[in-house]
Amino acid sequence: MSPPVERVLNDLDLPEAVDVVIIGAGVAGIGAAYALAQKGRKVAVVEKGIVAGEQSSRNWGWCRVQNRDEREIPLALYSRELWAGMSEAVEADTGFRRNGLVYVTRDPAELAQWEAWVNMARGYQAHSRMLSAEEARAMTPGNNGQWIGGVHSPHDGRAEPFIAVPAIASAARRMGVTIHQNCAVRGMETTGGAVSAVVTEKGRIRTQAVLCAAGAWSSMFCRRHGIDLPQSSVVSTIFTTTAAPEVTDGGVYTPDVTLTRRLDGGYIVAAQSRVRAELTPQGLRYARKFWKTFKSRRKSIDLGFIGRSFFDGPEALHGKWSFDRPTVFERHRVLDPAPKRSVVQPGLEAVVKSYPGLAGIKMDQIWAGWIDSTPDAVPVISAVEGTAGFFIATGFSGHGFGIGPGAGRLAADLITGDTPVVDPTPYRWSRLVDGSLIQNPGMM
Repeated sequence: MSPPVERVLNDLDLPEAVDVVIIGAGVAGIGAAYALAQKGRKVAVVEKGIVAGEQSSRNWGWCRVQNRDEREIPLALYSRELWAGMSEAVEADTGFRRNGLVYVTRDPAELAQWEAWVNMARGYQAHSRMLSAEEARAMTPGNNGQWIGGVHSPHDGRAEPFIAVPAIASAARRMGVTIHQNCAVRGMETTGGAVSAVVTEKGRIRTQAVLCAAGAWSSMFCRRHGIDLPQSSVVSTIFTTTAAPEVTDGGVYTPDVTLTRRLDGGYIVAAQSRVRAELTPQGLRYARKFWKTFKSRRKSIDLGFIGRSFFDGPEALHGKWSFDRPTVFERHRVLDPAPKRSVVQPGLEAVVKSYPGLAGIKMDQIWAGWIDSTPDAVPVISAVEGTAGFFIATGFSGHGFGIGPGAGRLAADLITGDTPVVDPTPYRWSRLVDGSLIQNPGMM
């Protein structure tokens, strides 16, 4: 089941030539298109499905700095400020509310980890603060948990995944960006080692710059062009509820359940905090690079066996395909994995056990999403050495929605050669392939 994503008007006619072609209409691709339009560039966004059809609409909606990897903090801070002004800038409600996020725990080790992060982040002016046991209980009214403490990030917030990216896309379109949905990019053409065009199922677009913001499909696309991109994915299930009394106006994480308040009065629920890893050829290809992260998070991962995704999908054995015939991208207009419905009843029970005042709450909709990751859980936002004019913005590792606007701006700066809004070094593609990878699997 897919989330109820707001639809964006479609441009049927492909332009003959543009300054930049963006592959993928998720938050990073749309964020880059919007930033490039602000810079006066002519841009075409080409999407095999619909705007925000995959992970950009299937997440919690959190726009946070709290608990980010230190390398992501500058970009997360910048993105959070973009979110704060986004509704006004695009003249539509993105659902962003700076209501703060609260984390509480009964685990001393987890609390110590949060405290270490807060101490580190003070140098970045992140403004998170530790909570005593009494404060943690006060910050979770209606919850009967016996918390030993927590952390509060008052400047963080949440937006509405189903409407936010479409709102930005519509604004970009009003600024001259063309958006081509249900139009898969089959590949790139190069001349003298530099990008010269993209080939889509509906025709060819000449360009000297391409941004691959294709989410879980990015590694496969790169591999077709001889570019190594270590990437692996997990499947996560969340569900929404019917309208219910307010127990948080933002988001709250507990060991039992995570709740995000929605504009319609319901909640996004993430229960059991478990994801599913499926056995795939791409996963096996990069198993060694992901081994350290896998070991550190093994308790939260359910291992799947060989299924359909082993033979067909973003991590299957698709190598050299022809540009003049339908590809795997046309077969999967929207990547819509089956949700794990068995989490619903335990999830609802956990909600009510934690918040007795929500007795009678019911599930409204459920879906799953593919979360594409890099071995160090830090995205790639980078040029690719050896293929002039080719750039990547992918591997957001479950953080993409919150940092998407800033990631798009950073990608736009790299494409245009402008001074980057933040230091791009931590996001360079080369770190994944040249032996300089530094893994810090403790934070997500």
